[in-house]
Amino acid sequence: MLITDDFLPVPVPESLDATYLVPIAGLPKVSPKTAVEGLAGRLAEPVHGLAKQMLDSPLMTVDTRPIGEFPELPPDLLTAFGATEPQLARLAAATHLVVVQAEYRPGWPPAHEWAARAVAAGIAETVGSDVVDVFGLQFLDPAAALRSLPDEQGRIRLVDWVLVPYSSDADGLWFTTKGLRRFGLLELQAQGVPDHLTRAWGAVMTGAARRLLRDWTDGLAGEEVPAFVQLPVLATVTGHDIAVAYGNPEQHGATAPVLLRLELDPATDPDADSFLSLKPPPGHPGPAGRYFAAACATLFAGIQPDVRYARPGDAMSKAIATARAGLGEIRTRFLAGRLPAETQLVVKYGLPGDEGPEFVWAGVTSWETPERIVGASASDAATDPTVRIGAPVVIEATDVVDWAVLDGTGVVEGGWTQAVLDAGEPPAAD
Repeated sequence: MLITDDFLPVPVPESLDATYLVPIAGLPKVSPKTAVEGLAGRLAEPVHGLAKQMLDSPLMTVDTRPIGEFPELPPDLLTAFGATEPQLARLAAATHLVVVQAEYRPGWPPAHEWAARAVAAGIAETVGSDVVDVFGLQFLDPAAALRSLPDEQGRIRLVDWVLVPYSSDADGLWFTTKGLRRFGLLELQAQGVPDHLTRAWGAVMTGAARRLLRDWTDGLAGEEVPAFVQLPVLATVTGHDIAVAYGNPEQHGATAPVLLRLELDPATDPDADSFLSLKPPPGHPGPAGRYFAAACATLFAGIQPDVRYARPGDAMSKAIATARAGLGEIRTRFLAGRLPAETQLVVKYGLPGDEGPEFVWAGVTSWETPERIVGASASDAATDPTVRIGAPVVIEATDVVDWAVLDGTGVVEGGWTQAVLDAGEPPAAD
């Protein structure tokens, strides 16, 4: 559903709840209060005090149940969200689950999540077990769970609370968030994302989640919980939003913002979730994927796929090693304007394909940090319809397999992999 006004009314749930599990063999030999007391001095306030208060209130319950009374946790999904073999083995050996549940009103702070995670982590640490976040279907070791809680300034890393899974469909990649509902907000989705933007668009989604979550909690700041919060239809996302969401506020602060249009996509099935869809702003020509690629380039968040080569001793691997060894020097010359007059620096990187990576060239337009190169595609890619001549691309330096300096007649310097190909030896990729 497209709302044409400046703001989109998003419904607010009446209450929110959190559930965490601690798998154990036998009955726990520690009380929740004792476990939380043991966290004194290690948890910043107000979280430690909040956990103790909620334990003493009807807003939190801590029960120990035989594991057979609880619905089976799907091991395939747990694995997909990062569960290790030892964690799954401890779950399989468990006879009981300590179930920590908390409820609270929408708003900030999300007391239900912070307190329930703190209590579960305290218990798990004491009994030598794990924390299972039921909402995210994630295993957390107790130390990681405690680190995810707010520091002395009340700051958290949103990536510790919101996941960004994706899957393929006919139009590209379908991204969703999984975690914004912890705070009462609908999850985000984006469709038609080009395959080569897997990591980059995940970062953009996380930055967009951070920006919208801030708008959401600002709308819940009053004493009364409103029925709706008005979110801007055009959401502005910056590199700073991404950096803060990843816990690195000092990075990427100076990047230009991008606009993303917000649409409400209500579920037609009462058991399915509604989404807030991220789309290009009005008037953008061409497919959404092209705008998403340009947004990644603007935000310096584009990360190209890993490219790996077999037979490390072959001529192609030596050519790649030679090119990579010279990246630092060629960047210095590029930034200092010491390349020959009327020449262009280009780099070669890989795009994923069904039969292995496709290698394409891009002209370098900016190289502000050693790790990331901004450029424009020098060719049309066969495997990715959004990579067209002149389209913006952002390349991780570790993914570069070659570079060259070109003038009107061809290669002036570099181009080692091309020389190998011209000699008739193809690259070996796995």
